[in-house]
Amino acid sequence: MAPYETDDSTDTGERDELRAGRRRAARYIVPVTVVGVAAATIGLVPALADSGDPNLPKITAQQLLDKIAKSDVQQLSGTVKISTDLGLPDLGGLESNLMSGAAKSGDGSSADPTTKLTELASGTHTLRVAADGPDKQKVSLLENAAEYSLIHNGKDVWGYDSKSNEVFHGTTAAGAAKSDETRATPKGLTDEALKSVDDTTSVTVDGTEHVAGRDAYKLLIKPKQTGTTVGTISVAVDAKTGLPLKFTLTPASGGAAVVDVGFTQLSLGKPAASTFDFKTPKGAKVTTEDSASKATPDHSAPFGKDGKANKDDKGLAKGADEPTVIGKGWNSIAVFETGGQGVPTGSSSGSGDLGGFLNSLGDQVKGDFGKGTVFSTRLVNALITDDGKVYVGAVTKSALVKAADAAK
Repeated sequence: MAPYETDDSTDTGERDELRAGRRRAARYIVPVTVVGVAAATIGLVPALADSGDPNLPKITAQQLLDKIAKSDVQQLSGTVKISTDLGLPDLGGLESNLMSGAAKSGDGSSADPTTKLTELASGTHTLRVAADGPDKQKVSLLENAAEYSLIHNGKDVWGYDSKSNEVFHGTTAAGAAKSDETRATPKGLTDEALKSVDDTTSVTVDGTEHVAGRDAYKLLIKPKQTGTTVGTISVAVDAKTGLPLKFTLTPASGGAAVVDVGFTQLSLGKPAASTFDFKTPKGAKVTTEDSASKATPDHSAPFGKDGKANKDDKGLAKGADEPTVIGKGWNSIAVFETGGQGVPTGSSSGSGDLGGFLNSLGDQVKGDFGKGTVFSTRLVNALITDDGKVYVGAVTKSALVKAADAAK
């Protein structure tokens, strides 16, 4: 792995060995994918931590990282609290309508996990989770008088929305990579965060705590760079198993956490086999995944199918689905070439009130690159230039403008 700051000194040879083998792509994973992660699965509600810090044996950051890497918890069940505080503008319920409409557009189903899980982008949510090995997982989103469940059992993936009585059925290859139903857990988020750790990052142990009735060490991850909107990432790591129990991301601007997801209840026993059974309810509408869309979406868009970063760092990608990543570490910025215009203005032909509405949500900026609009949250910012280029990253507005100027 990459070098870390620990309580003990580390000689040069050990640092080189830790750094060896780290994929270049790992430097970019958190800044680039945090948009998708936050929009799909995460949020802010502190897990119910017990009072008082446990007295645990001293451990270095590297030892704690090794403990996480070696963690092999295959069976568990529990409750996870989730919410998000991205600082999005109040659209008077419009965002909820848009999400609801997206879920039911075309031939889609409200039970399709790719659209249903976007509801976790705001508000407070409770999830029930269960796992029994790599091929059996279940996540249930508890709502008012309704429940949405996503079940992975062998090759089958079932989604069921009790509110609409709709079912979604898809399939996945055996032993496939981490599926959507595990991305909302502290472990899923920690795995992604640790991929970004390199010489631009400080990693230390910051005491101990109780989470969901278990003793845990606190791992603290902090960018060394300025210009990023990421302040700190804190991970509560189970002292016995190395399983991440709680994940908290605080922005550089301070205030409440943007992301805080953690177990409030946890059992490491084997769930009942019936937990992962699914039988289509009577009268339910069933939507089957189209064979043409069975491929798992590429959640690491800046990288090729082999998982390696695109080698061309100089030119912009030609397609919106093939961004170029510029910058290093936490200051990485994904650049998309849409091939079209920027945000429509109120005077644009056919844009009407839409252009003015969209512009009211962003800040108008200009520089050597020309003019554009920056849309901001407490964590992720995006610059859309008038000529159709998009710059996105967990960086400040000025960093986006600087990147656009440099690319001119």
